[in-house]
Amino acid sequence: QVQLVESGGGLVQAGGSLRLSCTASGGTFSSGNMGWFRQAPGKEREFVAAIRWSGSSTLYADSVKGRFTISRDIAKNTVYLQMNSLKPEDTAVYYCAKPKGQATPNPQLYDYWGQGTQVTVSS
Repeated sequence: QVQLVESGGGLVQAGGSLRLSCTASGGTFSSGNMGWFRQAPGKEREFVAAIRWSGSSTLYADSVKGRFTISRDIAKNTVYLQMNSLKPEDTAVYYCAKPKGQATPNPQLYDYWGQGTQVTVSS
């Protein structure tokens, strides 16, 4: 059973930065495919970023492109989300997730989720 644990959330002023971490245990993480999603109050869960094993390619939502960077450390079974130039609209609970296959923006194709970490950006 794969377990995903996020950390690194918190309160930050607009324009600031945070780095989220997600450590996997209990399963095969060597596929290297992982995704980050977020959910704000009253809104649906939305895709933020993903990283694929094949070619180490990355995917980003348009709303975070150029500000967020996803990366991974296979040896540590950890994926990161570096968030810069944060905006109040980035406020949400952030989740990491492991897909059934290749990483994709579709949350329906992910079968393991972390518990989430709160990110709050003040104006």
